[in-house]
Parts: sequence; structure tokens; C-alpha cells
Amino acid sequence: MTARLAALVIVLWAVVAILWPHLTPHDPALQDPALRLRPPGPGHWLGTDQFGRDVLSRLLAGARPVLLVAPPATAIGVLAGTALGLAAGTVRGWFDDIVMRVLDALMVFPTVIAAVLFIALLGRSPLVVVLVVGAAFVPIVARSVRAVTLVEREKPYVDAARLRGEPPRSLMLREILPNIRGTVLVEATSRLGDAVFAAATLSFLGLGQPPGSPEWGAAVSDNRVWLPVAPWTVLAPALAIGSLVVAVALLSDALRHRLEAAP
Repeated sequence: MTARLAALVIVLWAVVAILWPHLTPHDPALQDPALRLRPPGPGHWLGTDQFGRDVLSRLLAGARPVLLVAPPATAIGVLAGTALGLAAGTVRGWFDDIVMRVLDALMVFPTVIAAVLFIALLGRSPLVVVLVVGAAFVPIVARSVRAVTLVEREKPYVDAARLRGEPPRSLMLREILPNIRGTVLVEATSRLGDAVFAAATLSFLGLGQPPGSPEWGAAVSDNRVWLPVAPWTVLAPALAIGSLVVAVALLSDALRHRLEAAP
């Protein structure tokens, strides 16, 4: 039941991200100083912000920037991490040592510091945020995939494949990968929640979406000074971030428990 509710929340936000132009009751960018900081009520069900913009409309519009960054970043991190972890765990030897030492070194740098560096070099854009967040996930995914690969490579079916003369690439793709797909799936869902939070955090710090964007992290940043007098301007995007992150985390936990219970 929990997994279904979590999946429903994720699907709802995905639908909002796609269809928000048809769902918003007002133009998210329309400013009306006469309606500044109006509390929730008829006509503006989540109130208005400091520029008189409708908070509900901006909340719905803000789903798209988050979901345009999080899934691609997750895909980059999971695909690259799986490839490196699978190769390191299968080949072993000097290749494993070099890959894991490089990944350990990358884990030393916090995502925010890496984001500042790359944004300073390449400029602020959604593509840069996707690449930075995705790269931050590569060492995490690689270590997890390598751990299960080390277990699988010692099993009889892999020994039989070696005796048949299958090359390392075939061992990885045809023998081991199908048997660790559950771990990869769990990593993907876990990293998706992390990507949503990371994207919102970078926007909150001014490293993602520009100020004034309806993106949830940017909205929290823009309105945080009004929290004592107009809490709805901050709580709405903050709860949206929380609902999506928690839903993805619950779905990931449900998948993990199902895999652990499987024979």
C-alpha cells in the first residue's frame, strides 16, 4: 500500500510537470502589487508572494524544472556508475584498483563545491546542473554495483561461463548484469530522490535555476525572508520538495524489501 501511494505521488508530480500550462489557474509570472502577500483564500488557494504572483500556479509550474534535472542526472549517475562498478568487480586486478581509487578521490569533493567550480567555468545552465549532480552519484552507484558483482562473480554460473571461454564483456553483460538488475533498480530510485533534493538545494543556493524561477528550491530561497509574515510562500514549495523526495524514498525501500524477500 505504501509503495502504491508513493508511486501515485511520483506520477502525479510527473503529470503536473508535463501539463502545468493547462493546470495553473493564473500566469505564474504575472505580478500584481495590489495582491502582494495575500493569505490563502478563494481565487488564490495558496496565497500570493511578495510580487502578488499566485503561489499555487508557481508551485505547479515549478515541478517541470525539478523533473527536467533529476531524471537525467539520475540516468547519468546510474548508467556510468553501473558500468564502472560492473567492470571493476568483474575484471579486478589493477583496473579495479585504479577505478576505485579515482572514485574514492571524487567522493571527497562535496556536490556544492563541485557545482560552484563547474558553474564558474561553464556558466549556469540546467545542463551543467544535470552533469554535476549525475557525476556526484557515479562513485556511490559504482561502489554498490561493484559489491554485488564481487559476490556474483564467484558463483558457479560465472565459473561455467569462464570455462566456455566467454570474454569479460560477455560475462558482465550476459551473465552478471541480469542477476544484479535489482540492485541497479534500487540504486536508480534512491538516487532519483537524492537528485530531486540536490537540484532544489542548488537552486536555493543560486547555483541552479535563476532567481525568480518558479522552481521549488528557488522559490524557497526567494521567499524565505517572508516566512514570519507569509509562511505559505515558503511552505508550499518546501512541502512539494518533501513530498516528492519522501515518495521516492518510500518506493526505493519497498523495492529493496521486495528484493530481499525474493527467493
